[in-house]
Amino acid sequence: MLKVGLLGAGRIAGVHATAISSHPDSTLVAVSDINAAAAEKLASQYGAETRTTDAILNDVSIDAVLIATSTDTHSDLIERATVAGKAVLCEKPVDLSLARARACQKVAAGTGRPVMIGFNRRFDPNFASLKAAADKGEIGKSELLSITSFDPAPPPVAYIKVSGGLFRDMMIHDFDMANFIMGTAPVAVTSVASSIVDPEIGAAGDVDTAVVTLTYADGRIAVIKNSRRAVYGYDQRVELLGSEGLLQAQNMLENTVVKSTAAGVTGAKPTYFFLERYMPAYAAEWAAFVQAIAGGKAPPVTLADGIAALAMAEAATTSAKTGAPVSLASVLG
Repeated sequence: MLKVGLLGAGRIAGVHATAISSHPDSTLVAVSDINAAAAEKLASQYGAETRTTDAILNDVSIDAVLIATSTDTHSDLIERATVAGKAVLCEKPVDLSLARARACQKVAAGTGRPVMIGFNRRFDPNFASLKAAADKGEIGKSELLSITSFDPAPPPVAYIKVSGGLFRDMMIHDFDMANFIMGTAPVAVTSVASSIVDPEIGAAGDVDTAVVTLTYADGRIAVIKNSRRAVYGYDQRVELLGSEGLLQAQNMLENTVVKSTAAGVTGAKPTYFFLERYMPAYAAEWAAFVQAIAGGKAPPVTLADGIAALAMAEAATTSAKTGAPVSLASVLG
């Protein structure tokens, strides 16, 4: 039985608490958060204790921690947890700073403890099936990848100001998905971005609409489209064109009813947001983590994967400002 400490008690921590408690081979022991009331509420819901972060990290009986705190704390907590001998699953991104994330990677590697980064979309059944079909060669050689990720509405501007920007906060999931499906990182990143959904987002120094093109050493191309607003719901689609066919992962809908009348044909909207869309993926992500720890294997999504996606986000940010392609090698140094 894997004994787990949960660092953070916000919305995403609640999702993870459910996954931890629902798995037959893990148990939630303790929860910490700077908001003591939130920690107490979440802990009591799952029969866990409320403790300080220090107490959780110093408890030798706790095998693993799940980090669901604010991004600016991730690197520090990964380092502290691995030095304390814990296995770690940390929400994305590793950090807002690529240099800090790479320093964290060195510390964690020195401890020998496993660290998994929470790119949960890899574990979505639809995307995972698309990846498996591509790897089996069912559409020949993959040539052109298209990823669409539109949120139903933008977050509060207060969140935007501390998020690290659209590329590090939102599109980073899509960068990792591109790496996952294509099997490697691109050699160059080109982006175009603007703030047309909410002028306050632009005033805060961020963008809300972006298109990024990734080019690969073998000539393959990937295109990622992000928007903070899609009035019809949470739009999450992947399309992969190959030399012998096409693979598509379509939206999850609120229901499968289609109405056909003389006036036209109508159906349901996509599910509203990520909690509705990706709950099965969070459960599968946690199951993969538990299995890796139990088997003494490296987790399926590593710190190196998190750093690769963060480097792509940094390249996209620079490209959007300069209007020129940015090589990934120049970002990684």
